[in-house]
Amino acid sequence: MSLHVIWSLFNAHPAKLLNLLALLFACPGSWVLHATRRREQRALASLEAQSASRSIDQPMLLLDVATLRMNRFFYRFGFACLALALLVSWISTRF
Repeated sequence: MSLHVIWSLFNAHPAKLLNLLALLFACPGSWVLHATRRREQRALASLEAQSASRSIDQPMLLLDVATLRMNRFFYRFGFACLALALLVSWISTRF
């Protein structure tokens, strides 16, 4: 019975349900981008604080390769979610 109700809602308002789907893609994508940016800023601030206490002749501290790769992956995933949300929202305007 509930599947019948959902299907009748889709038949009555397909654009609204597609926009809801776009919103369900956009919210997690934007959250992932925000969390990744905050994590990157915290890591850079920590490295800056550690570098400030070091002497001049010691090499500068940088983020490790695994952290950079993880941040890059999450940035790509977040932007892919937002692009998918934009595509679904654009498709919903055609109905």
